[in-house]
Amino acid sequence: MHCRLIRLIGALTVMAGLVAACGGGSKSGAAKAKEVPTLAPTTEAPTTTAPPAAATSPLTGLPVANPAFLNRVALIVKIDNAPEARPQAGLVEADVVFEEQVEGGISRLMAIYQSADANPVGPVRSARSTDISIASELNHPLFGYSGANALFLKLVRNSPLVDVGVDLQPSVYNRVKGRPAPHNLFSSTSGLYSKAPAGASAPPPLFTYRAPAEPPSGAGIAPATHLQIIFQSRLQVTVYDWNAGTGSWDRTENGTPHVDIAGRRASPKNVIVQIVNYHNTGLVDPSGSPVPEANLIGTGEAWLLSGGTIVKGTWSKPSAGAVTTYADAAGQPWRLAPGSTWVELAPPGTATAS
Repeated sequence: MHCRLIRLIGALTVMAGLVAACGGGSKSGAAKAKEVPTLAPTTEAPTTTAPPAAATSPLTGLPVANPAFLNRVALIVKIDNAPEARPQAGLVEADVVFEEQVEGGISRLMAIYQSADANPVGPVRSARSTDISIASELNHPLFGYSGANALFLKLVRNSPLVDVGVDLQPSVYNRVKGRPAPHNLFSSTSGLYSKAPAGASAPPPLFTYRAPAEPPSGAGIAPATHLQIIFQSRLQVTVYDWNAGTGSWDRTENGTPHVDIAGRRASPKNVIVQIVNYHNTGLVDPSGSPVPEANLIGTGEAWLLSGGTIVKGTWSKPSAGAVTTYADAAGQPWRLAPGSTWVELAPPGTATAS
């Protein structure tokens, strides 16, 4: 009996040792154990951060196609609009175009580039004092032109802009054969941009834009498909007709579609009619016609044509360097369609819309 008990205790002791050896209860054993990957699916917490908005051009509200242009300085080119100057080059590529009345009852165009290039651009013509108030709100833009009288030239040289006119930068201009002078001077945006000073930067936004699919809105909004502006002496009659197929306004001059040298029609997404008074500068051109200047500082009536509609409101510019603001009858900023905009500096009583 005693021997049988001793053998039983020994057997239990051996079994206990085997269990301890197989159980891996020590820390060293746990460290040496092979990890088995789990097959259970894992779920990540949903993100609440929206993707960054695409950078847009300050003068069109469109996504920037070339990132190198995002902070590019604005470039203004004065473009001839006399009948002998047509067809022109570079108007379709412009972000914004101003049409201003000049001497002799005709108009001149002020094309502003920032988001795209144009090669060639022109015919390039002379500066006017009206240009200064527009250029002054664009953060020291480049200004391409073909000279001016002594008074206007002094204004240009003393204004917050970079003079890249033909007198200072003749190497980036050229005369084109087959056109009568002075309607034959051309340049290119790439050539003019090559003269930009170091540190030049982008202009401020000139307008507020709606989302691409957002419909037009504004206090007093009404349908409109046709605009006509008759400048002095009916020598310049400008017409825009709404093109629902392209979502733009087809431009006509004196009964003829306004096309460029490649046959492309000027068709901006927006047309602004900024009703302004003109005063006589006391100067005359070589033919003896008085030289007018638009009064662009102050406030007045303005119309926005966009998306087949018209919204009437006001424009306001307290100083030469201030950006002109536009608002509807309730005082809310206009919201333009992303894309190009033409601004008509129309004398009172010259514009009609229907």
